[in-house]
Amino acid sequence: MSIKKVAVIGSGVMGAGIAAQVANAGLPVVLLDIVPKDAEDRNMLAKGAVERMLNVPPVGFMKRENAALVTCGNLEDDWDLIADCDWVCEVVLEDLKIKHDIFSKIEEHGKEGAIVSSNTSTIPLEKLIEGHSKAFGENFVVTHFFNPPRYMKLLELIVGEKTSQRAIDDIREFCDSVLGKGIVDCNDRPGFIANRLGFYWISVGIKEAVEAKVPFELADAVMSKPVGIPKTGIFGLLDLVGIDLLPHIWESLQSTLPQEDAYNDVIQDYGFLNGMIDAGFAGRKGKGGFYRMLKDETGKRQMQVLSLTDDSFSEESYKALGNPDMPDFSDMQSLLTSEHAGGQYAWKVLSKTLAYAAALVPEVTDTVAGVDEAMRLGFNWKKGPFEMMDDLGPCWLAEKLKDEGLTVPPLLEAVGNGKFYRIEGGMQQYFGIDGQYHNIERPTGVILLKDIKLNTEPLLQNNAASLWEIGDGVLCFEMTGKANTFDMEVFDLIHKTVTLIEDAQSPYKALVIYNEGAIFSAGANLATVLPAIESGDWEWLEKFAKGGQAAFKALKFSNFPVVAAPSGRALGGGCEVLLNSNCIQAHAETYCGLVEPQVGLIPGWGGCKEVFLRQLARNDGDTTKAAIQAFKTIVSCTMSGSAQNATELGFFKESDNETMNGDRLLFDAKKKALEMAKDFSAPIEVEGFDLPDISALEPVIAELKKTEYDETVFKVLAGIYTNGSSVAEEDLLVRECAAFMTLLKKEGTKERISYMLKTGKPLKN
Repeated sequence: MSIKKVAVIGSGVMGAGIAAQVANAGLPVVLLDIVPKDAEDRNMLAKGAVERMLNVPPVGFMKRENAALVTCGNLEDDWDLIADCDWVCEVVLEDLKIKHDIFSKIEEHGKEGAIVSSNTSTIPLEKLIEGHSKAFGENFVVTHFFNPPRYMKLLELIVGEKTSQRAIDDIREFCDSVLGKGIVDCNDRPGFIANRLGFYWISVGIKEAVEAKVPFELADAVMSKPVGIPKTGIFGLLDLVGIDLLPHIWESLQSTLPQEDAYNDVIQDYGFLNGMIDAGFAGRKGKGGFYRMLKDETGKRQMQVLSLTDDSFSEESYKALGNPDMPDFSDMQSLLTSEHAGGQYAWKVLSKTLAYAAALVPEVTDTVAGVDEAMRLGFNWKKGPFEMMDDLGPCWLAEKLKDEGLTVPPLLEAVGNGKFYRIEGGMQQYFGIDGQYHNIERPTGVILLKDIKLNTEPLLQNNAASLWEIGDGVLCFEMTGKANTFDMEVFDLIHKTVTLIEDAQSPYKALVIYNEGAIFSAGANLATVLPAIESGDWEWLEKFAKGGQAAFKALKFSNFPVVAAPSGRALGGGCEVLLNSNCIQAHAETYCGLVEPQVGLIPGWGGCKEVFLRQLARNDGDTTKAAIQAFKTIVSCTMSGSAQNATELGFFKESDNETMNGDRLLFDAKKKALEMAKDFSAPIEVEGFDLPDISALEPVIAELKKTEYDETVFKVLAGIYTNGSSVAEEDLLVRECAAFMTLLKKEGTKERISYMLKTGKPLKN
């Protein structure tokens, strides 16, 4: 990799976020900004930005120590700091003169051959390189990140006719593999893909809601989950990104797009929007927006929604937010054909949005797959617009557009009775602008389970899990139940998997535990636990507890390597399966924790044991320190904020690994499994350690308990870690199971589980 050090020019929210992500990847980064007038510290803007990335949610750094990799400076004294940087990323105001001045300084002080990029989304690349050297143009690209850069995966890449292939390859490899971005190639057109289409969708949504007087809460209710869009919908999303951003985007697009573009039909000057911005109601960063949280006369917090009666804004225009009266729609087509006000609104918004998306290819990018990827990664849509059209039926949509007197885009006409995507020869293909289908090719180093499923059937499968062959003698175990929770069927398939691989005639040599869900695993399926508690089926519950222990123990002590590859949340039992694996190859954005005390339980599938053993290793065999730290970790329900933070907290070992780009996670986990398989030996059970007296944990119990029932749970957990000599791993498992069963039989635990299932929140009883 040719990029070893980076400079970011501009320390606003986006610039600071990019710098933080570079530091998260373990590379040094220089962050420069202007010198404020009369500033005592000439570097105060960059330093303040780093502090913000550390402390203001959503935090930019994956662990606090990463901030030390950022060198702060200013744009008057510190240009020499970029002399050894391989990539300089400009993230300053959308002012062409300011950018040109910055680029001249970069040419003067920068490293020969360094890549230079701009984060602009409004100024054409050719205008950015005007007046600069040939070498500058050859090394220049546009890298359009989405905010916040740590969490939003999309990076739109725009290159010029003069950009060298070396610069393109280097920046693509770095942003993909090192920064973890999903790269979509865009043409040099205003707004590129995601903002061009996304803000058109928003603009249509505002126009149709205002004209038809559709309540904002109803508009968001239909323009969210029913169509596979995040629950913010349109107006909640505007509150999130900032309503004051909208006029600037509209102004920019109107100044650059041709008059005949459909954007000009939906952009309007709304008096109420101007009033909101002027009054400080620009969204969550202000006093509120379309939604706001207030306390009522009793002091209870109440969510309110804006309710307009005319085109003017008033603070008196808010009302209490209720649940909109809306039927359940079986599919998107039933929604769009409904006579319900929400259905009619959804049709008006989506018909125009989908038609506009079809009209943008090949203007903004060459493929429908690029548009869909941009909207999935940049706006978190579950499906891109062309995938939505396939769900509806492109022919059905075209006919309905004609019936409404709307223009049918040429690409939608061209696909005819077909679809924009199809499976052919075990490959997913997309419909091209040439009228032919083309394979969707994955970059080298990317394996996706969804692709494997196109070509093969699972080796083993039941209602809760599947086992897949992913090549080279490696298998992949996938949980498939709701939130990928664990139940007896999952445990059963784990045992069958271990038996299959350990068979003397088996061609298999390693196992990866992985899935492509938003949640790696939410742990135990509490919906099956509560009825058993209520009926007093203690025999089944003990079987459930011992079943999890036996399954996870089989994974840990098998004669082949088990690599867990989590992404997203790994809670309770989901964390315990990680702890019992031989190695963890985690996506950088992995949030794991043993949260069982929130439902009145303790980790019962080896979690208590494994956290203790990790702390024992970290504390040089000091069992008292290990017991105290393990106890604190569990009772505080500590959750990691990233994979790096999970290592700090002791959930992951120093020898475990992370992958920045989730699309590369399965490939990396498989690679690690194959490396381990070369000379793998099953771990040896730890034994012969003495546990401290209960008095060692009593002060910690007193310090950390917050409720009466907390003390009950804490004392039961403390019993696992205290009062024992010549203790072995197996003894801790026995204690775990006994403690788990003790708590299951208590009324306080039943109350906590019931409350969690009803509300999704912990009960403080």
